Amino acid sequence: MSTALQHLPAQNRYVFNKDGVEVGLTDYQLVDRDIHITHTEIDPSMRGAGLASEMVQSVLDHIRTDTDYRVVAECPYVVTWLSRHPEYQELEQRA
Repeated sequence: MSTALQHLPAQNRYVFNKDGVEVGLTDYQLVDRDIHITHTEIDPSMRGAGLASEMVQSVLDHIRTDTDYRVVAECPYVVTWLSRHPEYQELEQRA
């Protein structure tokens, strides 16, 4: 099983693919230097396999590596994910 994250900046969206098939998405809005993660979704037929966690981690890894944005979690799933992964909480503290 191979997974890949695709960034679609014109759509304010990340798309998550498994074996070449889109299985999830993450929507965001940019406000100044903040990236507001507003929505995450995994295809209902693929839920329960840990893909949502993998997708959120991939999105946050991309933000950490390729931007200087401060993460503002608005999606309840991302809020919970961040509370369980303190190693990513510094993204919420960026100036």
